Amino acid sequence: MLSINVNGRLLDLSSPKVMGIVNVTPDSFYTSSRVGDEAALRCRVEQMRAEGADMIDIGACSTRPGADTVAPDEEMKRLEWALKTVCSEWPEAIISVDTFRSEVAKMSVEEYGAAIVNDISAGDLDGNMFDTVARMRVPYIIMHMKGRPATMQQAPKYDDVVSEVVMYLAGKVAALRERGVADIIIDPGFGFGKTLEHNYELLAHLSALHELECPLLVGMSRKSMVYRLLEQTPEEALNGTTVVNTMALLQGANILRVHDVRAAVEAVRICEKMKEQQ
Repeated sequence: MLSINVNGRLLDLSSPKVMGIVNVTPDSFYTSSRVGDEAALRCRVEQMRAEGADMIDIGACSTRPGADTVAPDEEMKRLEWALKTVCSEWPEAIISVDTFRSEVAKMSVEEYGAAIVNDISAGDLDGNMFDTVARMRVPYIIMHMKGRPATMQQAPKYDDVVSEVVMYLAGKVAALRERGVADIIIDPGFGFGKTLEHNYELLAHLSALHELECPLLVGMSRKSMVYRLLEQTPEEALNGTTVVNTMALLQGANILRVHDVRAAVEAVRICEKMKEQQ
C-alpha cells in the first residue's frame, strides 16, 4: 500500500487523490486559477473542498513557460497571507506549497502549517532544499524539468524522454533516501522542457515510473499538451484534461493536480469502479 505521512497521520494513496491548484500570482497561465485577495481565496478553496479536493496546492511564483522569476521576498509576501488564511480557516486541510526555494518552504511549513513541499526543480534550483526537507520531515514532491521556466520550451531534446525522466527521478530519490527523506512523490513534469510529442510519449509510458516505487503525481490540467493539440485555449481545455487524467489514472497515477476538482474526482470514481470489475 502506498501512503505518505501527513501531519502525523498516514494518507492512503491506493485510492487516487485530487490536489486542487490555487495561484496567488498575477500571471499564471490559466486565469481562473489566480486569486488576489482573501475573499477570492476563501471562495476558491471552499469550492474545491466542497467538490472533493484531498489537498490544496498554493503557489506564489508562476512557472509557466517564459515566466519571469519573482524575488524571494515577493514570493513570501504573497504566500504569507494566503497560507495564514487557509490554514486558519481550514486547519484540517492538507496544504501543499508550490515553491523551489528552501527558505520559502521552511517558512511555509514551520510558520504557517503547510504539510507538503512541491518543488518543480527537484532541488536543482536551490542546493539547500533537500537538507531543508529532510530536517522538516514533510512529504516532498520532486518534478522533472529540463532547463528553467524562462527557457525550458526552447527546442528541448531527448534521446529517450521516458528513460531520461525515469533515470533523473531515480537519482533524486536515491539522494533523498540517503538524507532520510521517507515520503517522496514523483512528478514526470508534463510541459516542463518537453514538446507535444515528448508529453504524449511520457503519458503513453507513464507506468514506467512505478519502477521507482514512489507515489506518482501528474499535472496536465489545461496545459498546452491538451489545448494546442485540440486547437483551443486553456479556458476550453477541461474535457481534454479529463481525458488525459483518465489515461493517467488507468496507468496507476496516485495524485491528480488540477484546476477543476469536480471533474477530476468524477474521473477517479469512474476509474476506481472499473478496477472493481477487473
